[in-house]
Amino acid sequence: MRIALTGSSGKLGTVVARELTAAGHEVIGFDVVGARGPAFVQIDLTDYGQVVDAFGSVGDRHDGVDAIVHLGAVPAPGIRPDIATFHNNMAATFNVFHAATRLGIDRIVYASSETVQGLPFDVPPPYIPVDEEYPARPESVYSLVKHLEEQLAIELVRWHPGLSITALRFSNVMVPEDYAEFPSFDADPTLRKWNVWSYIDARDGAQAVLRALENAPAGFDRFLIAAADTVMSRPNAELVAEVFPDVEIRGELGTNESLFSTEKARRLLGYEPAHSWRDHV
Repeated sequence: MRIALTGSSGKLGTVVARELTAAGHEVIGFDVVGARGPAFVQIDLTDYGQVVDAFGSVGDRHDGVDAIVHLGAVPAPGIRPDIATFHNNMAATFNVFHAATRLGIDRIVYASSETVQGLPFDVPPPYIPVDEEYPARPESVYSLVKHLEEQLAIELVRWHPGLSITALRFSNVMVPEDYAEFPSFDADPTLRKWNVWSYIDARDGAQAVLRALENAPAGFDRFLIAAADTVMSRPNAELVAEVFPDVEIRGELGTNESLFSTEKARRLLGYEPAHSWRDHV
């Protein structure tokens, strides 16, 4: 496939570009910054005209794309003022989705967020392990936009039968250089309770994107995407008892297995996380 990748210069985007290319796909990067070259287009995603034009063709670089991977956004709460985050992320995602429908591009995979689940869990989750089945609980403008993007996708696939939009609720994206800090988390479990001690290696994030491109059917669905393990060496039962003593336990906690359930992504997309911080520290 020829794939338009927004946010191609970001922490996750650079790894996704590399892994999709290794899998045999042609990747064209779209971002506000990046190295000039035949596989990169500088673009302001909040400008609808630029988005339609760039997805349709860019000179002699390409004459259209088969799929879109949309990662381009202000990547977390607190980086920019709330109003700037809302305007940028909501406009960019609407433009990408709407341009796809105008151009007949029927496959979109995009970055939603773990924050939709209710992070930072100042109000505890309804149960652990956390999954996609309880209603969204955005607690910041950033996560509110992610929730609204999912609602937008639900309506667009209703309007456009045959359109596939997959929301990947990525956990906190990490690369191997980040892992040296992980052993220090054990001293205070509250430091990382905000996402039930979860993370995602960027390489596994890229694998989830690839599996969604290959396997997601028409329609909309959402998937939690996390590593197979937590950021902690301390056992899950001990952590949950200390930090979330009143939360219902549904199913097995395991010893250090992720408390974000990826069962749905494994079952429906074929996602199998392969990378752990424990292999690097």
